[in-house]
This record gives sequence, C-alpha cells and structure tokens, in this order.
Amino acid sequence: MGNPGWSRGVRPGAPGSRTTRLELFYDLVFVFAFFNVTALTSQEPTGSNLLHGLLVLGLLWWCWTGFAGLGNAVRADQGWLPMVGFLTGTATFLLALSMPGAFVDEPGGLNGPLVFAGCYFLVRASQLAVFGVLARGDPTRWRQWIRLALLPVAATGLLVVSALLPGRLVGDGAATALQLTLWTMALLLEYVAGVRVGGAYWAVLSAGHWAERHALMVLIALGESIIALGVGPKFVTGLPLTWPVVIAAVLGIAVASVLWWAYFDTLALALEQALHRCRDPASRARLARDVYTYLHLPIVAGVIFFALGLKDLLVEVADPDTPRWGESLGGYWVLVLYGGVGLYLLSLVACGLRAVRVLRWPPVVAVLALGALAPVGARVSEVGALGLLVLVCVALVVAETRGQGRRRHRVRQLALAEQEAAEAEQSRWRHEHL
Repeated sequence: MGNPGWSRGVRPGAPGSRTTRLELFYDLVFVFAFFNVTALTSQEPTGSNLLHGLLVLGLLWWCWTGFAGLGNAVRADQGWLPMVGFLTGTATFLLALSMPGAFVDEPGGLNGPLVFAGCYFLVRASQLAVFGVLARGDPTRWRQWIRLALLPVAATGLLVVSALLPGRLVGDGAATALQLTLWTMALLLEYVAGVRVGGAYWAVLSAGHWAERHALMVLIALGESIIALGVGPKFVTGLPLTWPVVIAAVLGIAVASVLWWAYFDTLALALEQALHRCRDPASRARLARDVYTYLHLPIVAGVIFFALGLKDLLVEVADPDTPRWGESLGGYWVLVLYGGVGLYLLSLVACGLRAVRVLRWPPVVAVLALGALAPVGARVSEVGALGLLVLVCVALVVAETRGQGRRRHRVRQLALAEQEAAEAEQSRWRHEHL
C-alpha cells in the first residue's frame, strides 16, 4: 500500500480483522433508525405507506453498507477515522429523526424531505471522502472514484426534486406516483450503477469482518422486533398483566427466537466459511455483494415487517376495552406479519443457494404453509394468528434440525475449531506481551 493516504493517519485493514467496538457504537444509531422505519410504516396501514418504508430502508441500508465497506478496507478506530464515524453517526441520527416526514413536509418545523435528502448526502459523502483520500496518487482509481462520487449527488438530486415537485402538481395520486418513482430511481441508481461503477471498491479484505458486520445487523433487527412487541404508547399507563398478555408475549418471543435460530444456528457460519474459501478477489467481491449487500436487505426488511405486525399487539390484548384475545388481525396485518416472516425465510434460502449451493426445503415449505394459513390468520384473534405462526416456526425448527444432520454438525464443528484456534493464539500473544 504505497498510497500517501495511509500516511495521514489511516491504517489499512487486515484479512483477519473483526468488528471494532467503535463500529458497534455507531450501529447503535441504526437501532433507532430501524425503530423509526417501523414507526414510519405504521403511521397509516396502506400499501403506499408500506412502500415508503421499504424505500427509506433501502437507502438507509445503502448508507450502512458503505460504512461497513469502509471499516473493512481500513481500521475504523484508528487515526482520524473516528471523526468520520462520529460525523456519519450524527448524520444518520438526523436522518432517522427526519424519517416520519421524509415524504410529506409537515408544518411547524424544517422541511422533512429536504432534511432527509441532505442527511443522506452527508452520510454518503463522508464515506466516499475517505476512499477519495486513498485514491489520490493513482490516476485510474481517482477517475473511478470521481464517477462513483457522482452517484450520491445524482441520487440526492432526485430526492430533492421529489421534495419540491409534488406540491405543485394537481391531484394527490399523481404527486404520490411521481414521488415514489423519483425515490425508486434514486435507489436503483445507487444499487445498480453503484455496483457497476464501484468496481475495485467492492474488494472484501476481511471475510470475517464482512460476515460479522452483517450478522450483527440481523441481530439488531431482531432486537427491533422485541422492542416493537414490548413497547407501546399505552404501556406507561399500567395496563393489567393478564394471561392473554403473557401468552402473546411468549408466542412473540418464540417467533423471534426461531428467526434467530434460522440464521445463526448454521447458515451464518456456513456463509462466512464460504466467503473465506473464496480466494479470488473478484469472485469474493461478487459473493459478498450478492449474499450480504443484496440478500441481507430483504432479511432485515422481513424482520422489520414482522416487528410492524407485532407493534402494539400486547397493548391491544391487555386493553380491557378490546376482546380478551385481541381483535381479528385482518388481511393487511396478516400480510405484514406472515409476509415478513416469509420474506425473511425465503431470503435465507436464497443466501444458502447462492453461497453453498444448497436448497433448504423446510423454510420453503414453511412459507407455503404460512400462505395457506393466512386466510385463517386474518379472521382469528391477534393471539390466535400469532399462535398459528408459532406452530409453523416450531415445525420448521424440528424439520431443519433433523434434516441437516451431518452438514449441520460439520459446519458447527468447523466454526468451533476456528474459534478455539483464535482463542489459543490470542492467549499465547497476551502471555508473551502483556
């Protein structure tokens, strides 16, 4: 690495690097951001509002992916990079604050859509600025960086246009359609053109760091589902803790636990091992892009939809003015609840198929079962619909555990052996130097 950028307080990453505590600190902002995505989507139960949440999540995920890529290429807690991280974290927090008004400018404050666009640009610009410093001195990489840097400018421009144009149009339908089109174009510009132009910037130096960062974000999203289950606007008033509330809480935690198990028990380990085995830089970059950047987005989206379906469920079950086991869920909310879990499971299947060339049939069957049970879940009470979801999830756990057999044992043993070897090496180093 002869680039003069390294001499200015930026230290390169290493093939064995892992997630730093500073990166974990920055990720705390994304906990709040994910929570606000759920709040944005729950404002009004409509399809367009659901699409609003997906578009915001897509741009938020792209911001986080850029930060993860930066932490993979350089040591995020060394030199002046923590200042970039603090700037990114602050801008992301403001981005999250502006989410409820990202599409409609509410009176009495700053222009929400423009604040969102400005914060998005600030996050992306701060990340790309570091890569720009590293690219100086290499004409080829510098020209490539310039093309890459133009993308967030263009995407932000589309967001600004969407913030300014709808108010001048006649008819809410036309304004909404134009706004969604502009946001979709901004999203596609970053995801499609960014990958094609980025080229060398998709290099994954540390497979362990890349896999760990994305696994932690899945964990954060699962935490959001627990927060959505346990926090409601009426909980502070002290609604009674009844047996229906206890049962609903147990069922909700059971589904969240199954979602954790479906990803972390074996699949997350197998994905990381596949990334380690991929030695060719270009092939590794494509694998990391497909499995983690692209397919982990619907994984996180599925969990957020599941959290949206759980939101205020315990409050409604505990409320004495509602039926004992809650109101009937209805078609929209059963689609969100069951659809979120289904999207999560299908994304896991796609990850396994892309990385290890194995098609996992139990999650596919579970998704089909959820589709068959959805009409029933829409008519029964909220707790009843959640109970049906738990039955499918538990059956999935049993089928997967019994069906994977030797493959599951081999993956877990290999991961344990790697962990023990790393612990032994760390103990040896500490004994010699500390």
